Amino acid sequence: MTLINNYKKPLIAHVLFRLGTGGLENGVVNLINTMPDEKFQHVVICMTDYTDFRNRIKKDDVQVYCLNKKPGKDFAVYFRLWKLLREIKPDILHTRNLSALEAQLSGLLAGIKHRVHGEHGRDIDDVDGTNPRYVLLRRLFQPAIQRYIPMSKDLETWLINQIRVPTKKITQIYNGVDLSRFKISGDKPAGLLPPGFRSSDLLLIGTVGRLDPVKDQITLVQAFIHLVNTYPAERNKVRLVLVGAGLLQPKLRELSLEAGIDDLIWFAGERNDVADLMQALDLFVLPSINEGISNTILEAMATELPVIATDVGGNPELVINNQTGYLVPKQNPIAMAEAFKKYLDNRSLLASHGKAGRARCESTFSLKRMITDYMNVYDSLLEDKDLVDLGL
Repeated sequence: MTLINNYKKPLIAHVLFRLGTGGLENGVVNLINTMPDEKFQHVVICMTDYTDFRNRIKKDDVQVYCLNKKPGKDFAVYFRLWKLLREIKPDILHTRNLSALEAQLSGLLAGIKHRVHGEHGRDIDDVDGTNPRYVLLRRLFQPAIQRYIPMSKDLETWLINQIRVPTKKITQIYNGVDLSRFKISGDKPAGLLPPGFRSSDLLLIGTVGRLDPVKDQITLVQAFIHLVNTYPAERNKVRLVLVGAGLLQPKLRELSLEAGIDDLIWFAGERNDVADLMQALDLFVLPSINEGISNTILEAMATELPVIATDVGGNPELVINNQTGYLVPKQNPIAMAEAFKKYLDNRSLLASHGKAGRARCESTFSLKRMITDYMNVYDSLLEDKDLVDLGL
């Protein structure tokens, strides 16, 4: 592989654990694809590897590097990263989430003057951000990071109170959604759905995301089962669409078979036509145990879908209860089922909540606004002549 180390514009090195399907990764790709060509150049460094998700990067001059980190402790990977950074000489190092945090040490030792870290959300083993070992690690790295970018006000408050990051080092930036891609269509693309899901009389409930414990699609399926068992008359009026693949798929299929509702659930798998599938739905659900700022919620709102989401993380910053959808307690299938029932009982809510969600995206969560916010952070770092090496 030939390394390019003579960039004519400021170079940003985006360091991720892995470039695969996910909200964090989608945000990075959107940022790279949409940022004006004349402003910056980009490289993506994967601590492990990448999937064909890499092909979503549309700019030909973006190099993607893989460090092939081994499972568990692999300290040699940070030496490989240090060597790479010394060769490509980025102007800004931008790491994301705990899984890439330690890359900041390689950046510091490689002499990268401008260092940014993004917090996009937390995993199942530390949903509230209080794991003592992780807190200590984040506090140790805090002096080496010049700017933090949390995706939500919830994460910003956590950085200040738990990680003890000075407020002057934090710039909170919401994710943005491409409003032109998730456009509103008058006709639903029913042809994308299985035959038993195409009737206009059905309420199509759907979710999009990797089938993972932190996303908790188990609660969603349990809520759907509770709905059809508690209100048998609704059985022929509802269907559930699960878009995504992952660890939970066998368990979810088992639940649906045991409940005798496997004909009411479509496991759509991973798709590259999510924007079109969104338009086929009537109601979007995000049952996560924890979230930063969910791209899929924003995409659903941009498609004029009402959203039922768990009242965790950044979700309440997106979904306005009883205005753009409903917030329900996490891991509470009964409360979620009752939210489904509200829309079955009053179908006019689907349109009114959906329109309110789209308007909220247009005013607050546009991709254009997100790009401007990131460029302002990068520009301010490059223009600040007074930054000392440890960002103190």
